[in-house]
Amino acid sequence: MIKDPTPVPRRRRADAQRNVDALLKAAQTVFDTSGVDAPAKEITDLAGVGVGTLYRHFPQRSDLVKAVVESGIDAVAEAAPVLSAAFEPAEALTRWIDRFTELLGTKRGLASALHSGDPAFAGLPDYFLERLAPALSALLDAAAAEGAIRGDIGAEDLLYAVAQLCQPVPGRGPEHGRRIVGVLLDGLRQGGGQARP
Repeated sequence: MIKDPTPVPRRRRADAQRNVDALLKAAQTVFDTSGVDAPAKEITDLAGVGVGTLYRHFPQRSDLVKAVVESGIDAVAEAAPVLSAAFEPAEALTRWIDRFTELLGTKRGLASALHSGDPAFAGLPDYFLERLAPALSALLDAAAAEGAIRGDIGAEDLLYAVAQLCQPVPGRGPEHGRRIVGVLLDGLRQGGGQARP
C-alpha cells in the first residue's frame, strides 16, 4: 500500500488556540485604537500572553495583520445568516452593510499596510470576495425577492462601491463614509421592485 505523502495538518492544542484567539482579539482592539504599527507588547499585554507567544504564532507583523483582517472578514460573512434569521430582508441587508462599513472604517493604517506590496497580503482580495460576496448575494436576493430593493446590482459591485465610499477623506472622520453609504442604500431602496435584466 502506498502511503499518501501529503502531510496532515496538526490541530492546535486547546491552550494554543486560546492564545491565538486572545492575540487576534487584542490585535484587533489595538489596531483600531493605535494603528497596525503599534508595539507588540501593547498587543501581548492586552492578550495576557508573552511576546514570545505572539512571535511563535505570528512570526512577522504581516502574518498578524493578515490574520486580523481575515478574522474581521469572517465575522462579517458569518453575520449574514444570523441577521437574515432575525430581521426582515431589507433590515438584515442594512445591518450587514453597516457591519461591513464598520470593518472597512476601523482599521487605522490598514489600507496602507495592505497596499504595501508585502506578498503576505496577496491573497486577501480573493479571500475578501470568496467570503463576503456569497453572504451579501444571499441578502440582496432576499431583499429583491420581496421588492424592498432594486434587483439589478450584484454583490461584487456593491462590495466595491461601499469600499470606495469608505475611503478616508482628509478632514473627515469615518462617519462621513457611513453617511455616503446610507445614500447608496437609499438609492437601492428607492428602486425596489425592479427586475434584474
